[in-house]
Amino acid sequence: DDAGDASYFLGINRNKKSLTVDLKSPEGISLVRQLAERADVLIENFRPGAMARLGLGDDQLRGANPKLIYASLSGFGADGPMADVPGYDLIVQAWGGLMSITGTAESGPLKVGVAIIDLVAGLMLGKSIAAALYAREKTGLGQKIDTSLLEAEVAVLINAGSNYLMNGKVPGRWGNAHPTIVPYQSFQTADSYLVIGVASEGIWQRFCKAIGKTDLVDDARFEKNANRVENRDALIRLLTEIFRSRDNHTWLQILNEAEVPCAPIQTIDQVFHAPQVLHRDMLVEVAHPTAGTVRMAGLPVKLSATPASVRLPPPLLGEHSEQVLSSWLDMSADAIERLKKKGVI
Repeated sequence: DDAGDASYFLGINRNKKSLTVDLKSPEGISLVRQLAERADVLIENFRPGAMARLGLGDDQLRGANPKLIYASLSGFGADGPMADVPGYDLIVQAWGGLMSITGTAESGPLKVGVAIIDLVAGLMLGKSIAAALYAREKTGLGQKIDTSLLEAEVAVLINAGSNYLMNGKVPGRWGNAHPTIVPYQSFQTADSYLVIGVASEGIWQRFCKAIGKTDLVDDARFEKNANRVENRDALIRLLTEIFRSRDNHTWLQILNEAEVPCAPIQTIDQVFHAPQVLHRDMLVEVAHPTAGTVRMAGLPVKLSATPASVRLPPPLLGEHSEQVLSSWLDMSADAIERLKKKGVI
């Protein structure tokens, strides 16, 4: 949101504490300035210029704390002709080209099933913050980081974007298939769906033997991947009928035994009951102050020397305002109570 519409600044400190501050009040802005003087990193995702208009811009805060890493994430970047355009994941998926290559020719453009660009942009920002903190160890100085949803999307167009830049051909929608590898897609079985990835000639030969169609190996139409791409429709029609002849479990057993990359298309409940997911601690339970026991996805990265764990639930809005102000700013209980009564926190 623009600062004119924002009521609160929400910060999470290194101890996973939540503080709310009214940015429409001079006292609230003063609190943020004081906190920024003691902070390692500040992350904001207002529209470009909003923080500066509040007196909380990069130059303003790093003037008092040169070691501050000031990280900004916006929809389309801090400058340029679209800097003021608000960014939402759906909007940027459409504008940045991702939707044009998602879906099938029949379905029309589709968005990804989760807010993928929001997530990717956040991951890119987090990686950049780690790099800036490392640079600070060498230089002693912080810096500003500026990125956007748009730039994250353009970066993750990867092979689709690179292929266009190299040959000038605008990619289309391939659904669950692959533009340059065949067969590399989903198939319907007698009772469900699975995917296969025949990504080499060795796999192709094992695949043909596993499905009982060794004659396909010597078929000139399908001999090499380039031939299979050229004759995609004929091959997929043939494989579609074959896969419908048996159930998912049987096919997966056959393909796995033949070392053909494959997987069932699992629903979310199946994923969170999967032995591998549970073994890797990707399902955790924590006690929540209002919701009781809450199940959450675990931490996706394991560190051998400094292992992380989920010990606390997401904090309630402003749950730790008093703790943050008393510990970070040495503010007295009376002063904190006055701010609460005025609606500053």
